[in-house]
This record gives sequence, structure tokens and C-alpha cells, in this order.
Amino acid sequence: MQSDRIVYKFYYQWWKNIDKSIFFLISLLFTIGLFFSLVSTSLIASDKLDTNNYFFFFKHLIYVLIGIFLIFIFSSLNSDQLYKYSIFLFFISLISLFLVPFLGIEVKGSKRWIDLFFLPRFQPIEVLKPFLVIILAIILCDIKTNILFKYLISIILISIISSLLIAQPDIGQTLLVVFCWATLIFTSGINIYILLTIFIIGASLLAYLVIYVPRFDYIQARIFSFFNRETGTHNFQSDKAIDSITSGGFFGKGIGEGILKNRVPEAHTDYIISVISEEFGVVAIMLILLLFLILIYMVFKKISFETNDKAKLILIGSSSLILMQATIHIGVNIRLFPTTGMTLPFLSYGGSSIISTSILAGIILNLTKRKITQ
Repeated sequence: MQSDRIVYKFYYQWWKNIDKSIFFLISLLFTIGLFFSLVSTSLIASDKLDTNNYFFFFKHLIYVLIGIFLIFIFSSLNSDQLYKYSIFLFFISLISLFLVPFLGIEVKGSKRWIDLFFLPRFQPIEVLKPFLVIILAIILCDIKTNILFKYLISIILISIISSLLIAQPDIGQTLLVVFCWATLIFTSGINIYILLTIFIIGASLLAYLVIYVPRFDYIQARIFSFFNRETGTHNFQSDKAIDSITSGGFFGKGIGEGILKNRVPEAHTDYIISVISEEFGVVAIMLILLLFLILIYMVFKKISFETNDKAKLILIGSSSLILMQATIHIGVNIRLFPTTGMTLPFLSYGGSSIISTSILAGIILNLTKRKITQ
């Protein structure tokens, strides 16, 4: 009986202190993702895999339940525990990223995944991203030394991670983590000319790799075909995606009436926005975008009242990751960007993506909850 009271008090304190508006938005986005997973994957499961119509939906549901558990765990920790465990988990994730070239699974010319018995096709970079935000914030705020030395340490760290990602190759995630790093060091007060110099050097190196290194020929082909639709076959997926958005119009064709999910591989992950738009219309996409913007606005509103610099940086980095990833995903779907294979946070099918987003959500809820005396 005493233990039940302790558990009840713990849950009560957790619910009492978290920001319920942010928690509601996160829950709503996950629920929307489950719904669209159901309507976008049932035909794939029955027609292509000859299995239960709800095979992918049930897998998505399991990942979301795991994600909810992770949200609860990370949001219930105190600040010291959050930082301590994040450092440990960051190095575990980094070791996993190092193992990808040796133990990874190659899919369509890229080796980005490790096959774990409990999580097939686990992508280490997805789990590393949330903890990278915390590590960078710790480097910039806690290391008591010359500020240029802090920037140097952060550059070395992000260079190592970027090199591992480029070797896979995964340019989309490389650009995402570099953007996250740039956001954090810009927010920390770096001289804009130093940041611009670093950006020019990094962009020049990336351009050299894409143009002159044979391993990255496919990226070059994607970029060229993006600007010239008559070249190559790399426009197939993006062309079908934009056609689906156009054919859906304002209010869509109706639930189950879309054809993109059967014509484009991995449409329920990389092109979920196009699938939604085809069946439910541009109005549905605008509402989803509005939910993302409201979530980011609410987090930034909390940042304005935060007095701890480290917590500020972590909240900025976490919300920027979500916003930038969503922007890239939507940009690819409407042909603003070349194809990158980027999932949409909260909504896209995929275990690694859902776990990564859940950890970010848990960190955001942790640092936006009502402060109590530890």
C-alpha cells in the first residue's frame, strides 16, 4: 500500500509539473502519425507483403508506445540526471555510429543501419542527435576555458560525426547535425565572421567530395537531376510526390483513394506529407504545419523565461532539430530540395525516427516543466 502511494505521488508530481500544452501537442502529433500510418500502409501490407492489413500500423503503434515510455522517462529526470545519462548515452550512440561501416546493413548503396534483434534497421544517428544537442550545450556552457577552445572542441566533435555520416553516405543527416551545431554556436555568441568562414570551408569541402569523389556520384546525379528534370531517373519519386499533392487539391481525394503509397517505395516514411496531401488535401498539410509552428512557438516562449544558459541552448537545439527536419521533409516533397530520405518528426513510420523524436520531446518537456526545489 505504501509503495502504491509513492508511485501515485510520483505520477502526480510528474503530471503536475510538465507543460500540459506542449505535452498535448506532442501527443496529438503522434496520434495523427498513427492515423496516417494506418491509412497509408494497410494496402502495402496486404498487396505487397501478403500479410495482415495492419502489419505496419501495429509496428508503428509499438514504436509509439516505446516512444511514450521514453518521453516519460526523460521528462521525469531532474536536470543533473538528464545531463549525466545523456553523456553516457551519447557515447554509446557514437560507438554505434562507428560500428556502422563494419556491422551495418547496406540498402540502395548506403550503409546507415545496424540490425538489432529488438529493433531491425536501427539507425544510430537518429538516437545520437538528441544527445548531441546536450553535449554541445555542455561544451559551450560548462567547460571553464577560453571560448575559442570551446568552439574548437565542438568543431572537432561535429567533424568526427559528419565524417562518419558522409562515409555512409548520408548527406541529409550530415547537413542536419551541422545546422544544429551552427544554431547552437551562433546562439552562444560566436563572431558572425568566424561562423561564416567555417561555413565556407565546410561547404567547399562538401562540394569537392560531391564533384570529385566517385563514391558520391549518386548525390551529384540527384542535384543535377533536381535542376534539370530531363536528366537521369532521380526525379521519379519527387515527381510522383508533387503530382500527388497537385491531384489532391485543397480537400483531397478521400481516405484510401490515394495511389502514391503504392507507386513510390517508402512513401509512408520519406513522402508521408505527399500521401496525406493526396488523400486529405493541402488543408490537412497546412493544419499539420500549424501544429509544428505552435509547438516551436510554445517552446521558444518558455525559453524567454529560462535563466539557465545551458537549458536555453538545449531547448533551442532540440526545437531547431525538429523544425529543420520537418522543413527538409516538406521541402523534398514539394521539390524545393533534392531527395534526401528525411523522415517527418512524429508522423513518419520508422522505429529509429520515432525513438529519436520521443527523446527530443522528453528533453523538451523536462526543461520546460515547472521548476521545483530538488
